[in-house]
Amino acid sequence: STSFPVEAGKEEDGAALVTPDNGKIWTACQKDLVVVVVDDDDADEGRQIHHGRPGHSCLADRRTLVDRPRREAPAPDNGRRTTATLPRPWHKYHSPPPTSPPAGDQAPPSCPDYFRYIHDDLRPWRDAGITRETTERARPHAFFRLVVVSGRAYVETYRRAFQTRDVFTQWGVLQMLRRYAGRVPDVDVMFACDDPGHVRATDFPTPSDAPPVFRYSKDNSTLDIVFPDWSFWGWPEVNIGPWTRMLEEVRRENERVRWPERQPYAFWKGAPSRYPIRHQLMTCNVSDDHEWNARLFGQDWPTVRRNGFKDSSIPKQCLYRYKIYIEGNAWSVSEKYIMACDSPVLFVTTIFQASTTGQSTEITSASPSRPPWTGATSTQRRRSSSASGAAGSCREEMSMDYVYDYMLHLLTEYAKLLRYKPTVPENAVEICTESIACRARGLHRDCMTETMETHVAGYQPCTLPPPFTAEEAKEITEREAEVLRNMEKMMS
Repeated sequence: STSFPVEAGKEEDGAALVTPDNGKIWTACQKDLVVVVVDDDDADEGRQIHHGRPGHSCLADRRTLVDRPRREAPAPDNGRRTTATLPRPWHKYHSPPPTSPPAGDQAPPSCPDYFRYIHDDLRPWRDAGITRETTERARPHAFFRLVVVSGRAYVETYRRAFQTRDVFTQWGVLQMLRRYAGRVPDVDVMFACDDPGHVRATDFPTPSDAPPVFRYSKDNSTLDIVFPDWSFWGWPEVNIGPWTRMLEEVRRENERVRWPERQPYAFWKGAPSRYPIRHQLMTCNVSDDHEWNARLFGQDWPTVRRNGFKDSSIPKQCLYRYKIYIEGNAWSVSEKYIMACDSPVLFVTTIFQASTTGQSTEITSASPSRPPWTGATSTQRRRSSSASGAAGSCREEMSMDYVYDYMLHLLTEYAKLLRYKPTVPENAVEICTESIACRARGLHRDCMTETMETHVAGYQPCTLPPPFTAEEAKEITEREAEVLRNMEKMMS
């Protein structure tokens, strides 16, 4: 279920990998993650779940997890967060043992407003619910099927995703299961790892007939269910670390170079190939004849990799007063990194004409109400709030605490719609932190080590706010239309 094959019994970093028969004590991997399984004559050998590749298994009995000695418990978040240290050893747990919310009268804070889109994404099935047959109809869209039963995760893989999108998505789910052990309901999810939404609303006059497909992005014409993208736990293929680290590096750079001291240009850097709208943007670059006050840089990833990513630092891209966000095939994962800078963001919105192949372009200064992992794509209108406060909001409201809370609330609300009891598919394999992390090497393992949850949450998640009312939805639509009209007047 992962992209990190290893040979059974092979020595890696001085540690023998788990095999079914290599001694009384099996060491899965060392340094950052050590899993010691003590052979017990009374252990139920039938509970060893192998993963389709030799050398790794999730074992339900007699486990001890040893985390890095220098790693400290996560710091409290504005007084809201406290942690419960994992008891060691864990016995008979795949996820850390559940803890009760702390005693006291203090209620958890309300989640940020973008959590309200959870209700919107699940609205098609709110009345009729989701049957097993409805879930099966999502299979043609899915890259893998994720089933959680009794706090344990199982994956049935249908096709490989680009790079390791599927691996890090599954890794993120496993860390949520560790953080919120005992609180994640049984679910059965079909997950797509490509960019644009494919479940078109117009194809389903009865919305509840639509297949429920979890995906990283959507637009107003699709019914996909958005889920935090893989890069929150790292994107090793392009040398991008986990989100928490990137936020801290961007914050330090923002403090080092304040906004008035930055270069007075609008900045964009990315891969323009294959995307006509990005080619259009590149014509706005500085030239001998024109100064558009834009600094636009094409990124050729093979060349960048050969150069060791020397000129591809996200924090260093915050040295401009303005940032530009433009989509490619659909939503771009770069959005959240752009939003994290203390710079107003210019969103280039492509409006696809129904009767022609042409495109028109607008640049709007606005921040989206949806979180940047939802991929507000070309037909998804931006909200009208000013971008000047977007960076602070991004850092505060998109911390990993809230990412995990979003995942938990989404899966909890989704589980309420299921009209059947999820069961483990015949061809599924069990996944756990060890089975994925111990196969990883280099930057992949570094990202996993850095994002591994070593504590069970001793607090409650934020409180899910209610769905938008009809009046609020109408107000948002009217405000978006007004913003677009104003922008059209400015450009005419």
